[in-house]
Amino acid sequence: MKLDDFDFELPEHLIATRPVSPRSSAKLLFADGDQVTDRHVYDLPDIFRAGDVLVLNDTKVLPARLTGIRRRGEAEAKIEITLLSPDPDGRWQALVKPLRKVKEGERVEIGSGCAAILEAKSDGQALFSFDLDGMELGEALERFGAMPLPPYISAKRPADARDRTDYQTVFARRDGAVAAPTASLHFEPELLEKLRERGVEFIHVTLHVGAGTFLPVKVEDITTHKMHAEWGEITPAAAAALAKAKSEGRRVIPIGTTALRLIETAAQGGEIKPWIGETDIFIYPGFEFQVADGLMTNFHLPKSTLMMLVSALMGKARIERIYDHAIAENYRFFSYGDSSLLFPPTSD
Repeated sequence: MKLDDFDFELPEHLIATRPVSPRSSAKLLFADGDQVTDRHVYDLPDIFRAGDVLVLNDTKVLPARLTGIRRRGEAEAKIEITLLSPDPDGRWQALVKPLRKVKEGERVEIGSGCAAILEAKSDGQALFSFDLDGMELGEALERFGAMPLPPYISAKRPADARDRTDYQTVFARRDGAVAAPTASLHFEPELLEKLRERGVEFIHVTLHVGAGTFLPVKVEDITTHKMHAEWGEITPAAAAALAKAKSEGRRVIPIGTTALRLIETAAQGGEIKPWIGETDIFIYPGFEFQVADGLMTNFHLPKSTLMMLVSALMGKARIERIYDHAIAENYRFFSYGDSSLLFPPTSD
């Protein structure tokens, strides 16, 4: 399989830079095998069945984008730091723009009582420690940080106060992500309650989404691509609930590709087990799904690993038809865009 096999032309005006309001008024492309219908997210209680299990990623996005000043005598440079992941010693891996403007040992002054010190550079990334004058890092991020919007949004506008809410799910509870599990952004408390009344079950898992989710695939032969690793956890209770649902023949539908990748990681041995650690699972056509019976997900970038994932679930030709329909019907794409609910035909 070649990278160009997952390319398509996307009109620029379909890239969403703000979500619709209310969240559940987003359009929903419902693909049940080869049948495609145009719905809205608020229709989900009419689509899901009693006993269906929705897997929700409860990661919480950190306001991990920091802007500061590097000073050398009278010379100053504006520096943008996007935190990626913590090291065990409390230092953070980060992306820096422009990296060439900061030398090892230099300070970037973020705000009153907050500075980042560049410890090392490697492979286009940086390692920072923090001088926080008695603050916890979480407090500093809340005071000085901005939401790390995806590149295709931040290229069009800076993050603002509204993104603090818009780019966070209503059930986020575990700090650690630097990108949102965007399919879950469509859910409101009222919609969740209607689904509970319908008899839908919720299982919470955690996958801290990293900035690597936006990295392009650079190899032509996709089977040689190496995925970025992300930390996740499926508790024993969550694993048992998933196993019970599967044994009873109930449908398991992850909300978002992050939840799907995590539950499939935990089931690679043939049965669903508790999981904690990093996963770099890469799902592309030919993958055999062990847990997911369907998937709710937003519309993805051309040539992305997520296009490969949905092609693995639905079949490449079917996904091409689904995306052709979405473009023709002016669905909004990417993180703040509309959504899809995908069920592969049982005969495939």
